[in-house]
Amino acid sequence: MSSPNVLVISCSLHPQSRSRRMASETAAMLQAGGADAEFVDLREVEMPLCAGVEAESATLDELREKIRGASAVIVAAPIYNYDVNAAAKNLVEMTGAAWREKVVGFLCAAGGRSSYMSLMGFANSLMLDFRCWIVPRFVYAAGKEGDVQTPLPEELRNRLKQLAETTLHAAGSLYQK
Repeated sequence: MSSPNVLVISCSLHPQSRSRRMASETAAMLQAGGADAEFVDLREVEMPLCAGVEAESATLDELREKIRGASAVIVAAPIYNYDVNAAAKNLVEMTGAAWREKVVGFLCAAGGRSSYMSLMGFANSLMLDFRCWIVPRFVYAAGKEGDVQTPLPEELRNRLKQLAETTLHAAGSLYQK
């Protein structure tokens, strides 16, 4: 039986991104545990804005193939105005059907605790449009939690580890070969 492979995508475009830091740490945890995991930073991906159709480019084709080939995807995104950032939404619009039936987990960073449930619209879209399996445990860091200038708090590291383990378990259970 092959082990699931996990694609961890950082959707933040901010240079001091807390969600990017959590994504990087989670990918490293997965790799250290022996999982086949890859980290993608959207700051390094040339992606046009969606104009209602999937654009064609070698970069987008490569990203679509990474998503299509993954057993699971962990999306790390900042929360702005009670929703995931525009780059995360654009990612799904531009890669479309590659998301079909993926196990999807979430890491989010926000300024306050009030927008805890704000990613549910994004999750619902993935479930309804692409029949994704949403991991019911996600990491939500508020305020300065996970700040790039300070060591990552142990409690946050534990939550990242739980998400990684739950995502691997779900993907392994659903896609055993």
